[in-house]
Amino acid sequence: QVQLVESGGGLVQAGGSLRLSCGASGRTFSSYAMGWFRQAPGKERDFVAAVSWSGGSTYYADSVKGRFTISRDNALNTLYLQMNSLKPEDTAVYYCAATSIEASGSYYARYGMQYRGKGTLVTVSS
Repeated sequence: QVQLVESGGGLVQAGGSLRLSCGASGRTFSSYAMGWFRQAPGKERDFVAAVSWSGGSTYYADSVKGRFTISRDNALNTLYLQMNSLKPEDTAVYYCAATSIEASGSYYARYGMQYRGKGTLVTVSS
């Protein structure tokens, strides 16, 4: 099992940037595919981005493609999400997630991941 703790959320104006981080502990971080999901008030949790265990493959939701970048540092057991050109509709609680299943972004969007952190709130003001 893996424990996940997110950080880096906050309040930012539209057009601004934030970088989220996710620290992992427990079993070997590099053996997991990792991802970010988000849940806006009153809405279901949505897939945002994912990265393979090696970092060699990345997947993005259409709504964030070209604005967000997911990356990982296996030596530091840390996952990142660089968010640029933020929009008010990006406002949500962002969750870090991990899975031992290596699959595609569409798979993760449909089935989610096995482990999840408690989330960090991102608020984008207009």
